[in-house]
Amino acid sequence: MTEAVATKTAETPGGTAQHGLQAHSDGGWDFGAPVQTRSARFTSTDVADFPTVTGREANWKFTPVAELGTLLDGELDGSQPSDDASGIDGLSLEWIDRTSELIGRAGTPEDRAAANAWTQFEKALYVNVSGEHTDAITLDRRGFGTEARAAHTVIEAAPQARAVVILKHTGPAHLTENVEVVVGEGAQLTLVSLQQWDEGAIHLSSHFAQVGRDASLKHIVVSLGGGIVRVNPTVHLNSEGGNGEALGAYFADAGQHLEHQVYMDHNAPHTRSRVTYKGALRGEGAHTVWIGDVLIRNSASGTDSYEQNRNLVLSEGTRADSIPNLEIETGDIAGAGHASATGRFDDEHLFYLQSRGISEEEARRLVVRGFLLEVIQQIGDADIEAELQAAIEAELTESAA
Repeated sequence: MTEAVATKTAETPGGTAQHGLQAHSDGGWDFGAPVQTRSARFTSTDVADFPTVTGREANWKFTPVAELGTLLDGELDGSQPSDDASGIDGLSLEWIDRTSELIGRAGTPEDRAAANAWTQFEKALYVNVSGEHTDAITLDRRGFGTEARAAHTVIEAAPQARAVVILKHTGPAHLTENVEVVVGEGAQLTLVSLQQWDEGAIHLSSHFAQVGRDASLKHIVVSLGGGIVRVNPTVHLNSEGGNGEALGAYFADAGQHLEHQVYMDHNAPHTRSRVTYKGALRGEGAHTVWIGDVLIRNSASGTDSYEQNRNLVLSEGTRADSIPNLEIETGDIAGAGHASATGRFDDEHLFYLQSRGISEEEARRLVVRGFLLEVIQQIGDADIEAELQAAIEAELTESAA
């Protein structure tokens, strides 16, 4: 096991008191100070540093934590999956020991599930991309099974590299994992995480990215399958000229919980970020969660940032939670904004299509397809885009049945 790395913050376990907050002389307070900024959250690679999750925490309050059990608190199988990296061409790929210096460069867990995975994984899958790849590189991740597992993946794009890397998740899973992404100077990396799990699969995934000088990361999440899916990307723009795009598309049907918590951290001059997540919900108990945090630090002059989330409600009995947060510590920025909207079909769109002889049901399907494909078409690979279009069509057909 490697030595745990922990950062202590205001009134977290073992931490120091928040400035200006002290106990009264007539008795101490028995609760901690609220964390005032996203960057002040407690982080650690050791699960023992985190308190038990109650579901009242800011980053867990929308999640069905009672159904996560072992992934939060129990023993996990951290061994190497049998076929986690099958069918790979055009890049360097190896399993590295948890003590490798290649691990821990992109970020540190902010929650107990991620820390539990970090504490118990045995080896990490290291993917190194160099040169320019015109075809997408797909990692077929389908060997996890139904036992509670931990996993760790490190994806590195060498300076000036160009590539599209797809993490394709299918089959059964009961998985908590961390994915580290390091984008070298001047590199352009598109990382796509596709969740097409079997019904009932549980997948908790924390992504951490470091984007180099004048480099660009396009991070795309498409969540369609699974029972509980929670993919949380964090992008650190710590070098001048870094660009981060976080895009997401999701379709939740009856009883399905799809959650995405996105964090864009601007910590260098002239950085840029764009966040666009779009989702559709249909069926009793369908639940989606999107939380978007953008932090523009005092050191990030000239920052240009915008985040948005749109949800399309297709039936009664669904719930979409959407929370954009924007923190700005400097007045010297190029622009910053956020938006969130959740609603039903636009009647004018439906009327327009029906006036041209299209049935109401087909008109609704066309609207949903167009709504989600705006994100999927950003992948840049025709084959995977066609596959996902077919998957969305299947979701719409099944939901309408």
